[in-house]
Amino acid sequence: MIKKNIFILLLLIIVNSASYAASQKSELAEKYKAINNINNKASLQRGAKYFVNYCSGCHSLKYMRMSTLAEDLNIEEAVFSQNLLFSNKKIGETMTIPMSKSDAIFWFNAVPPDLSLTARSKGADYIYSKLNTYYDDDNSPTGFNNIALPNTSMPNILAGLQGGRKLVLDANNNPLSFNKISEGTHSDAEYKQLTNDITNFLVYVSEPAKLRRYSMGFWVLMFIFIFTIIAYYTKKEFWKDVH
Repeated sequence: MIKKNIFILLLLIIVNSASYAASQKSELAEKYKAINNINNKASLQRGAKYFVNYCSGCHSLKYMRMSTLAEDLNIEEAVFSQNLLFSNKKIGETMTIPMSKSDAIFWFNAVPPDLSLTARSKGADYIYSKLNTYYDDDNSPTGFNNIALPNTSMPNILAGLQGGRKLVLDANNNPLSFNKISEGTHSDAEYKQLTNDITNFLVYVSEPAKLRRYSMGFWVLMFIFIFTIIAYYTKKEFWKDVH
């Protein structure tokens, strides 16, 4: 009986500690909310450019075919091939990466995940908050740490744009805010716009068919509206002599 009570007590402590840690992390992450609009083609185009230039060296989008991407984002194939295709791949292929698993483990001690479905599995706010909650950490092997994913093995590839930051803790050693220690090439507003574009792009990638459903939805509603009017007047004309 005593052992059972001790086990229950330990379990409650672990659950409460995990809930408390999650709440602390979410309090800072709450400040970073993504604004998504997959109908904003300009944002999607910018997000695709930023992803290819900064993220695609490590992260693949193995379920995204480049020809589909070019068509959905209204990018001509010649322009896509010149600006967003930097390997020997053909535009009809999917967005995989040349990095092997052995190289990834050697450099990062882990294989960078494919990001095709990240927006669906973890949500847009997670992606946006992770891109915005990096800070300089001298105790980390990469020199960076992250509030959304503590002790991440992924370095801050956007550090040159964002600038250097140190984490500020409150009296209880909980994450409170960030203190900027060096300027990046982008202002805070420009950096948030950039990361929001990347997030918006990954939301689109997680379900490309949604973009086409949205475009079809208007015409479906228009058809139903016009059909209803025609059906109403047809019924009125058909039954006018009955009454």
